[in-house]
Amino acid sequence: MLKQIAIFASGAGSNARQLIRHFQHSPLARVSLIVCNKPGAGVLDIAAEYGIPTLLLDRQLFLNTDTYIKELKARHIDFVVLAGFLWKVPANLVQAFPQRIINIHPALLPKYGGKGMYGNFVHEAVIAAGETESGITIHYVNEFYDEGAPILQERCTITPDDTPATLAQKIHLLEHQWYPVIVERLLSQLPQ
Repeated sequence: MLKQIAIFASGAGSNARQLIRHFQHSPLARVSLIVCNKPGAGVLDIAAEYGIPTLLLDRQLFLNTDTYIKELKARHIDFVVLAGFLWKVPANLVQAFPQRIINIHPALLPKYGGKGMYGNFVHEAVIAAGETESGITIHYVNEFYDEGAPILQERCTITPDDTPATLAQKIHLLEHQWYPVIVERLLSQLPQ
């Protein structure tokens, strides 16, 4: 039986698109739901393009009730993948999907993580600090921003002429290369 993946995203959805494509004909899993907290986000257009159902979150219901846990369970979701999702995941959701929620961060955690550290804010901070490398961290999600156990880190070199925009391109390449592979690996290890 195919495993069901829910992708939580807030933005354009480039990682969501990679994951959808990767699992489109997989014998293991399908992306069966896109969950978003921003009306008009690009990821909703991608969901429509691929015919994937969407769920738009209400902040108070998400943070203070079990409404969306019940919704995910009703849709038989096995695994939750955060792909540019900017809200902190509440403890009740983490507990409902133990070791089944992962995130990708555009830096080498524990550096440059935490509240407000996403997208270009991360790349600007990394370059401002004079780092010579950056990369991605794929990690399990817990109740705290960017503090769950790491699953994989991959690195890229920062050259003196890199800008936040060029570093973002390098990071996107790593994200697109590794995220679908790691999701597939983790799904293949889940009990039937």
